[in-house]
Amino acid sequence: MADILVLYYSRHGATRQLAQLIARGIESVPGCHARLRTVPAVSSVAEATAPAIPGSGAPYVELSDLQECQGLALGSPTRFGNMAAPLKYFLDGTSADWLAGTLAGKPACVFTSTSSPHGGNEATLLTMMLPLLHHGMTVLGLPYSEPGLTLTQGGGTPYGASHVAGHDGRRAVDEHEKALAMALGKRLAEASLKLARPL
Repeated sequence: MADILVLYYSRHGATRQLAQLIARGIESVPGCHARLRTVPAVSSVAEATAPAIPGSGAPYVELSDLQECQGLALGSPTRFGNMAAPLKYFLDGTSADWLAGTLAGKPACVFTSTSSPHGGNEATLLTMMLPLLHHGMTVLGLPYSEPGLTLTQGGGTPYGASHVAGHDGRRAVDEHEKALAMALGKRLAEASLKLARPL
């Protein structure tokens, strides 16, 4: 069974929903299992700590999740055209895995949610790819053979799945955004099987 890590940070729930849809796409491929994980929030207060186990949702990621996965989907809400600090904080702590080549050769993809159509979703997707490329991962996007890319009125780019939540964060993930997220998960799962290496 190919274990594929879906690692995300979500503030208001839209990125979490995309993660769940990507997981559904992964698990639509026989022989593939999605491992949903999140990261704790960070604080500007040095004494603040997160609980060891989140109150709800996916468990917190551990470095062993990177070592055990055969592929990675990485998701974050947009923060000024970049990934959110909690996800960046986790990635900044993966130097040992970078040195060991833990993720080298494994496939990866990225996904995001933002408040407006031009609110930085493509920039966020592109900047999330950078640490994955440094880790030696094979980064996948969404081809235009996916009809949702030309039909969507919300999110969805060739760089990865995305969602436009609206200024109040309440716009639901629409059918095209859902289809693209699931297609990205399926694409990642299929690539993981093709590129699988013994752990």
